[in-house]
Amino acid sequence: MSEQTMRIAALYPDLLNIYADRGNLLMLERRCAWRGIGFELTRSTIGDELDPDAHDLLYLGGGQDRDQQLCAVDLTTVKRDAVHAHAARGGAVLAVCGGYQLLGHHYALEPGVTLPGVGLLDLHTERGEGRLIGNVAIEVDGRTLAGFENHGGRTILAAGQEPLGRVLSGHGNTGVSGFEGARSGNVVGTYLHGPLLPKNAWFADELIASALGVRADELEPLDDRFEDAAHAGARRAAGV
Repeated sequence: MSEQTMRIAALYPDLLNIYADRGNLLMLERRCAWRGIGFELTRSTIGDELDPDAHDLLYLGGGQDRDQQLCAVDLTTVKRDAVHAHAARGGAVLAVCGGYQLLGHHYALEPGVTLPGVGLLDLHTERGEGRLIGNVAIEVDGRTLAGFENHGGRTILAAGQEPLGRVLSGHGNTGVSGFEGARSGNVVGTYLHGPLLPKNAWFADELIASALGVRADELEPLDDRFEDAAHAGARRAAGV
């Protein structure tokens, strides 16, 4: 495992970065380093071409509406083909909040303003009344993800689209569907931030494993006492 290197492209880190997104990248970097796994981080912003074969994981964070609009145009024109080619070959994608919304078909931001999406996930988002805010916990494959949500959009999954998990506490995609996030193969979108991965070390390891093309149980075990305490605290905050 120590001979491997995890290669990440952070898309629009200068614009989609308002939800402690750097903490997610730092968590991946540290867990790789502790295992002797190499780590390469590339930043790709507006106007930059993206090589679909050069990265193991693409990461998109959250941003304000104006910045999200700028990124939506670039993502669906300059980078669209490369993003789809990356996902088609099994490359991993993690998108949080605003980035999650851009993985769908479109986001109806306000009357007369619709942001295009890259269409990796079969969903769309509509602006709702008020914001869905608070601590949240969801069940994913029998385990718990805990974090924080703060979004005005309501993300509606198509009939065949798999959610990331079932809401245990909090609002989730729409506040009424009972589901949170979405996934397809190694592509994952979620509203959980705060940031997500330092509160859920097991999920960080799942991402590392999927990006490297191995099983999570093949990764070297780590002493996760502090990480487990952070996870327990996030669960308590969500009432789970």
